[in-house]
Amino acid sequence: MSHLTEPEDVKLICSVFSPEERMIRECIEHLEEIFGPADWVGPPMFFDRTKYYEKEMGWPLHRRFVSFTRLIRPERIVEAKLTADGLEQKYSREGMRRVNIDPGYVSLERLVLATGKNYTHRVYLSKGVYADLTLLFQRGTFRSLEWTFPDYASSEMIGIFNEIRTGYKEQLRRS
Repeated sequence: MSHLTEPEDVKLICSVFSPEERMIRECIEHLEEIFGPADWVGPPMFFDRTKYYEKEMGWPLHRRFVSFTRLIRPERIVEAKLTADGLEQKYSREGMRRVNIDPGYVSLERLVLATGKNYTHRVYLSKGVYADLTLLFQRGTFRSLEWTFPDYASSEMIGIFNEIRTGYKEQLRRS
């Protein structure tokens, strides 16, 4: 018989991209008002692995990752996704998004993204939100899976999430 236990709180992260760097900064400020202060904001980077968003948002796209000091319960990723979708709507113009906000979380074992799109490897949570198991932490680093988006599988992104995980692990140790 298994013994049911609650998981540790997790580190909320968001990917924010837009054709306007100014809008990314504004969105991060709004996210901090909602989720508390950021403890890590990544450098600007180009979002150039796909042109999927070009028609809706324009080109080129800029991206930043952010993680937040306050840890959350894993199930609160649903609330984070709904909040992110609300902010995207707030910034939209004539029904077209001008910013994309993808929340997720880092735990010691994995990176999970929240999405509204169902697929074979995604698990339904609630309120139209699915959990996408994106990366696993094994043998000292995050590792991609066959369905991991190419940008998240890149060595640059793996390095970012390893750095966030290191800070998260230290935060757990101190608490």
